[in-house]
Amino acid sequence: MNTTARAIAGAVHSWDVSTGVDGPGTRFVVFLAGCPLRCLYCQNPDTWRIRPGQRIGLDELWTLVSRFTRFIRVAGGGLTVSGGEPLLQPAFTEALLIRARQAGLHTALDTSGVLGDRATDALLDATSLVLLDIKSGEPQTYRRVTGGELDRTLRFARRLAIRGNRMWIRFVLVPGLTDAPANVDAVARHAATLSTVERVEVLPFHRLGAAKYAALGLRFPLAQTPPPSPELLARVRDQFRAHGLTTL
Repeated sequence: MNTTARAIAGAVHSWDVSTGVDGPGTRFVVFLAGCPLRCLYCQNPDTWRIRPGQRIGLDELWTLVSRFTRFIRVAGGGLTVSGGEPLLQPAFTEALLIRARQAGLHTALDTSGVLGDRATDALLDATSLVLLDIKSGEPQTYRRVTGGELDRTLRFARRLAIRGNRMWIRFVLVPGLTDAPANVDAVARHAATLSTVERVEVLPFHRLGAAKYAALGLRFPLAQTPPPSPELLARVRDQFRAHGLTTL
C-alpha cells in the first residue's frame, strides 16, 4: 500500500459490535461523524458535526477492527460504515471499505444516499451491501422530515440498481410524520422499480435518543410522538408487500 493510502484519516464518532441491525450477521460498525441532514426523528444528534479530536488514521482504526475479524467471519458478519453520513467523508469511507474487502470481510454502507454523487465506482465496488435509507416517498414530506431533497436519494438508488449493487431499503415509520398511506406507497413504488432491492426494513420510531438531545441542550422535535402501534406497523408492511417487496 502506498504512503498516501496509509496517511488517510477520518473523523470517527464511535464504533460498536452488533448483531442483526446493521447488515447480516455480527458486524463491526464504524460510525463516522458529520451529516448534512437534520432528520426530525434522528436518534444520534451527537453525530451531526465533526468535532476536534475525532480524527483517526486508517491504519490505527484497522488495528482495532482486526481484533474482531476472526470472530466476525465465524459469525457470518462483516464491517459496516455508518454515521452520521459516511459519504460526507467519501475518501476515508472508500479506503476503509477496500481494506475490509481485502481482508475478506463482507462490507455494508449505511447511507441516506443524499451524497451519493460522491461515491466513486471504486467505493461501490468494495461494498457488498448498501443499507439505503429512503426516509419518505413524497418530496414535500421528505423535505419536512430531513431538510433535504428526495431526488438525490432516488438518483443514487437508480445508480446502485444499474450497477448491480445489492440493497436493503430502510424506512422509519413515525406516526403523524411518515405514516400517510400515500407517502408509504410512494416509497414502495420507488423501491419496487429497483431490481437489486432484497428487502425493506420498516423501522418503528422510538424516543430512546431523547436523552442525547437534553445533554446537548437541544430540543427533541418528536418528544411527544408515540411509537407506531402494531396495527400501523402491519398496515405499512402490507403496503410494501403489495408491491412485491420482501418486508420486515
